[in-house]
Amino acid sequence: MHYLTRRETFNAAHKLAVKDWPDDKNKEIFGKCANHNWHGHNYDLRVTVSGTPDPMTGFVLDAKKLSDLVRREVVDKLDHSNLNLDIDWFADGKQPTTENLTTQIFQRLEAGVAELGASLYRVRLYETENIYADYYGPAGRK
Repeated sequence: MHYLTRRETFNAAHKLAVKDWPDDKNKEIFGKCANHNWHGHNYDLRVTVSGTPDPMTGFVLDAKKLSDLVRREVVDKLDHSNLNLDIDWFADGKQPTTENLTTQIFQRLEAGVAELGASLYRVRLYETENIYADYYGPAGRK
């Protein structure tokens, strides 16, 4: 089994707060991310696919097609957005955390990666250079 990873970046703003909680509880749980002012991140996304290289091309899949898919389904939607207000992925009250973003991104890419002839293995999203989340899909494969 081979693994191919594509890196993309996007910038987005958010804040974390449960609307039914008082400000002091949001501040206790979410810290600075619960401030009344929005804040942003320069997100660094890594999408890893797995598969067997094609005997003729040597590719697990065409990396340009993977890039096009990630840009169309994720980057073009999230870049320079307010995750709380602009992105319907969080309309149900889910917090726009890095963890929840990885799940949403995985769900939006999995079928498209399969159409390209590979399997979506992992979505890794860096919120900062020191904090990132990995999501391996609902089965938690590693």
